[in-house]
Amino acid sequence: MGRLIWQEAKVVEVRPETARVASLVLDVPAWAGHRAGQHVDVRLTAEDGYQAQRSYSIASAPSSPLTLTVERIEDGEVSPYLVGELRAGDTFELRGPIGGYFVWDADGARAAVPLLLVAGGSGVVPLAAMVRHRVAAGSATPVRLVYSSRSIDDVIYRDELDGLAATGDGVEVIHTLTRSQPPGWTGYARRIDATLLAEVAWPATAAAAAFVCGPTRFVETVAAGLLGLGYEPGRIRTERFGPTGG
Repeated sequence: MGRLIWQEAKVVEVRPETARVASLVLDVPAWAGHRAGQHVDVRLTAEDGYQAQRSYSIASAPSSPLTLTVERIEDGEVSPYLVGELRAGDTFELRGPIGGYFVWDADGARAAVPLLLVAGGSGVVPLAAMVRHRVAAGSATPVRLVYSSRSIDDVIYRDELDGLAATGDGVEVIHTLTRSQPPGWTGYARRIDATLLAEVAWPATAAAAAFVCGPTRFVETVAAGLLGLGYEPGRIRTERFGPTGG
């Protein structure tokens, strides 16, 4: 891969996902394509020349227009602008795609085994790209997404994910709501731990490919839980984020 260069991205659409999260559909004329699970760097430059840079996962399937999904961090330097101020027609700089470890290809070796995706909060973004890639490619790989959110209103892509699960096409979505639950909630209502994983993850004998994304402590807990279930370390890919300031 050649040296990454900064490119101008034009906003085609700003699509609200939750009260704090929005997806940005972009037009990047020189974009060379990406793989599901990769990310980009975004750079903003102020009038006085000050620059701020952050990394964001790509939300879209490789066959779809480049889309980023961003969670607003209230005291952040980048995310409040991307989520709260950007409008269609605005531009900013990005470079990518970046990363070759945390990726899933519908025609790759890992497509031959079940796919286990475990997300905490906005960690669902690169995992959703994998699900969307599977659907767009017409893959038959069985997928199980285990998604931890604070409340039902914090579930990113809620309608889309539940719609996919309802088709019976091999995509299962298992929610757990850790802070509050709506009336009549029958799903999980606790943090993901080894016990919950034992109930919902593919058994180790399935030799599933596991991708885990979320806050650092979440990722460490899930990875340890999967190892405890007998998952081989090489079958667990992790991506984590911390309080970087957005």
